[in-house]
Amino acid sequence: MDKSLLTLVVVISLVSAVACDKWALLVAGSNTYDNYRHQADICHAYHVLHNHGIPDDRIVVMMYDDIAHNEENPYKGNIINEPRGPNLYPGVLKDYTGKDVNPEVFLKVLSGDEKGVEALLGRKGKVIKSGPNDHVFVNFADHGGPDILAFPDDELHAEDLNNVILKMHKNRQYKEMVFYVEACESGSIFDRLLRKDINVFATTAANPQESSFATYWDQKRQVYLGDVYSVKWMQDSDVENLNSETLQEQFERVKKETNTSHVCEYGDRSIGKQKVGEFQGSSSTLALKFRSENMSRYDPNIGAIPSEDVPLETLKRRIEVAEGKKLMLLSEKYRALTRKYEETDKFFKHVVALVSDMGDFDRLSKDRVRSTDFKCYKESIRMMKSKCPGMTLTQNDRALRRLRVLANLCESGIAKERVWAAVRFAATESGMC
Repeated sequence: MDKSLLTLVVVISLVSAVACDKWALLVAGSNTYDNYRHQADICHAYHVLHNHGIPDDRIVVMMYDDIAHNEENPYKGNIINEPRGPNLYPGVLKDYTGKDVNPEVFLKVLSGDEKGVEALLGRKGKVIKSGPNDHVFVNFADHGGPDILAFPDDELHAEDLNNVILKMHKNRQYKEMVFYVEACESGSIFDRLLRKDINVFATTAANPQESSFATYWDQKRQVYLGDVYSVKWMQDSDVENLNSETLQEQFERVKKETNTSHVCEYGDRSIGKQKVGEFQGSSSTLALKFRSENMSRYDPNIGAIPSEDVPLETLKRRIEVAEGKKLMLLSEKYRALTRKYEETDKFFKHVVALVSDMGDFDRLSKDRVRSTDFKCYKESIRMMKSKCPGMTLTQNDRALRRLRVLANLCESGIAKERVWAAVRFAATESGMC
């Protein structure tokens, strides 16, 4: 073989050996029209990555897909993420929809377990097939609580997610991985759980004990269009040169410009030196066209409210403009939700009263003790869902925030059997259950 040709072959082989693919997993973990903003966030995220050159066969999207053509949506086939923003629904991938959007499928997809997905769903599905030279970007938007992320009918526990990440690291399934998580108490998913030596960097919308914030109330659609943290990082990615901006620079900018909740970072912060384009795509052609033709800029901090307040605030706003029969229906919904929140508080207060001084309720529901007894906490949640299905945990913002009571009881020194017994008994006494 000619010497120059041999040199070329060697160079090509070396380049191929270290080639870095970019993979992305985008997840909207909620359903129903009232949670419009989460799917809007993820649709926007898809276009950020697609327009920056990540091919569709390297992007996996999980969203319930019940928003665009919902009977309550006055603009069928249309989803926007900011006032006067572009329609983000056309072209968006729908790899997993409806009931397929659940924690088990999510973890199988993230870890590249094709057989596991097929066993769960009875069909094949796209997974993250990343290898030791690849970068993986994960964006999750939904409700959350202490050490959990909510899905429509179930919850993902922080321990389970971090165990999968550790397994992926051991199996050399990525070179570096980045998480952007939008949820209440999202910091609890990684705080003192995500190791700093496994090449994973995470940023979250909120610290371990506060709500994230919804934004952009749309009077015509009668919903909130986005979430402050999510809108902020995507507005940044829409306009910045991702080949020069670093992850740390994006984090600092989003943190500074989000004055509603405390945006946090976890894991291997040295990854912050990497360019954003290494995870969100480095091409600029479509991205430039997208932002020049469609992007309007509205400050998402203005009018933002805690995500936990969205259900009641949404009903209040709808009632203000409703008339006749619709007004009566919405007013009854508001009263029913208020009663449900009151019953939710009673349930957790009853649990506390059965095992501790009742005066401890305020402390247990506000303070955060780092979770270590995950078995106690997980079983407490499982038992509560089993004995009190009427609470509809993952759809009940008040209950998600009150889970801190159970998490703290499990760390209080009280025997876990007593905590579980209290949960069972409180369920038998609750009219909600």
